Amino acid sequence: MLPYVAILDLLLCFTYLGAMRIYFVGSHATGKTTLCRFVSQRYGLPMITEVARAVLAEMEATLDTLRTDMDLVCEYQHRVFERQVAIEKLHNGTFVSDRAFDNLAYAAEHTTIVADILGDKRFQDYMQWVSEGLVFFVRPHPSLLREDGVRAGVSWESVLRIDGMIKLMLEQHRISYLPLESVSMQERVRAVEFVLGRSGLQPHRGNGQAVEDEREASGPYRKGRRLPSDLITTLSN
Repeated sequence: MLPYVAILDLLLCFTYLGAMRIYFVGSHATGKTTLCRFVSQRYGLPMITEVARAVLAEMEATLDTLRTDMDLVCEYQHRVFERQVAIEKLHNGTFVSDRAFDNLAYAAEHTTIVADILGDKRFQDYMQWVSEGLVFFVRPHPSLLREDGVRAGVSWESVLRIDGMIKLMLEQHRISYLPLESVSMQERVRAVEFVLGRSGLQPHRGNGQAVEDEREASGPYRKGRRLPSDLITTLSN
């Protein structure tokens, strides 16, 4: 059953005015990127993803060094958060993203910089920015855990920890969200379609071809690619 109170809360606080920010937040191994890609292709919206992988490549770091070098992992997580904010601003307020502030939950587990970030006015401004978009909170389920060549030994306990921290931040900053708890892709899609349709967003004709050139110019932040899982999640193993 859909959480009707959450749906009504989203619809009452949001009116489609030609620009739309859609977020799928949650722990790793929940299917956020799959849903993000569906919305990008269905509604012709730019897709933001692979932020962590891009930052890791720029730093020329490895997962092993991130696990053992505290200064490096602090810099990495700080850059990932800053890059997420910067990429969102480049899209003029219209996009779908498979994360928002999510990496701060991982930063809380693996770094010592979270207090500094959360105390920064830029963080408060970003959370206000997120609260003005449409936020889907994708909940975990044991059946979704799997090895995928990027995550090594996905831990159900780590998934629950991250899920809990993301929920805490959503509630703490009074961000309205719709929880997606079903593991059925069909039911998830129907819930997303319902909210987006009632918000005034209609499927894009031609499955997003009109915005393909824009995504091509955005490097890794584009639709249509098969997107590997976020490397941030491996730090919780």
